[in-house]
Amino acid sequence: MAQEAPLRGITVVALEQAVSAPMCTRVLADFGARVIKVENPTGGDFARHYDDVVKGQAAHFVWANRGKESLTLDLKSPAGMAVLHRLLDGADVLVSNLAPGATARMGIGATDLKHRHPHVIPVEIDGYGAGGPLSHKRAYDLLIQAEAGACAVTGYPDMPAKPGPPVADISTGLYSALSILAVLYARKGAAEPGAGPAPAVAVSLFDTMTDIMGYQLAYTQHSGIDQQPLGMSSPAVAPYGAYPTRDEQTVVLGTTNDREWQRLAREIIERPDLAGDPAFATNAERVAHRDILNDAIGSWCARHDLAHIQKKADDAGIGNSRYNRPSEVVAHPHLSARDRWRAVETPNGEISALLPPPVIEGFEQSMGAVPGLGQHTDAILGGLGLSVDDISALREQGAIGPAYS
Repeated sequence: MAQEAPLRGITVVALEQAVSAPMCTRVLADFGARVIKVENPTGGDFARHYDDVVKGQAAHFVWANRGKESLTLDLKSPAGMAVLHRLLDGADVLVSNLAPGATARMGIGATDLKHRHPHVIPVEIDGYGAGGPLSHKRAYDLLIQAEAGACAVTGYPDMPAKPGPPVADISTGLYSALSILAVLYARKGAAEPGAGPAPAVAVSLFDTMTDIMGYQLAYTQHSGIDQQPLGMSSPAVAPYGAYPTRDEQTVVLGTTNDREWQRLAREIIERPDLAGDPAFATNAERVAHRDILNDAIGSWCARHDLAHIQKKADDAGIGNSRYNRPSEVVAHPHLSARDRWRAVETPNGEISALLPPPVIEGFEQSMGAVPGLGQHTDAILGGLGLSVDDISALREQGAIGPAYS
């Protein structure tokens, strides 16, 4: 029997752009929340215009904005702000990732909401958090990853790199969604619901990224050493890396403990001399001599095809994978075998998108449509009690965008 969507009945108003806040609200929408995305009438979320590769739409936007309703409002106009306040009267959460101090200047900061909309959970996502010397700065994923040290531990020595996915944005969005769920759960279990204003939530990209850097920061804090990036390897364990195969593919092999090292050396590459050498007995010693081990493993892999290597590794209980490009992941047999793709509607036609990671018995995320700019404006305003004439008047004033077509 199918379960009811966990967040059914929850309304989220989103003043969002780019990735971090849209990822937060997409997660909430996937779990059944109604997400109303408020966009400026002239262009909307700027992520709509990053590229046009998805049937004329931006890849970032269609990925992070399914399942939402788009409402155009000019929040610089009194009429537009009046509509926003009417919307907040019936909302549970306000999520924003505008420029530092923007919500306070608009009169919808956390303090303002406590007085005018005390039932609304204010969630502000920003770059650096309040109270520090960088709090005033704009922040984007690359800037935060550089500031938090992530680029220094990615790539190769003297060749730093940004991790490919927008890790700071995505993780901040997920932390924000988790925080909202925690507050909603506490509210549901409160002895006297509505007794006080909703607690404010603030999540910064910098705090999130420095938390994700936990291992590297702890290592440096206690050793005084800045670990160097190792490409497709890890400074923490050895052997662990990527090795070309005879059939011109790349296998990734890893060991995480002494027992695995013994099996890799004896059962896979058939080097009992290395397995019995005290110089490689512990992980710390193997890390110190990783070049010797990489040469031995790399030489063996170069003499064998990928399928043979993976079969031996699986039989020996050693973790392994194939290095794939994005085009190969799109066609990955593991995704198709597990039925992970779903059809999602967009203004320009149907596309395929991956199901969210959580697999919950009796419930599948709705995977709602990607909204066109202002697509739901009239319906949302009508739901607030505005008449056709009222909506026309707002349109004539420029408080909302043109009628969607």
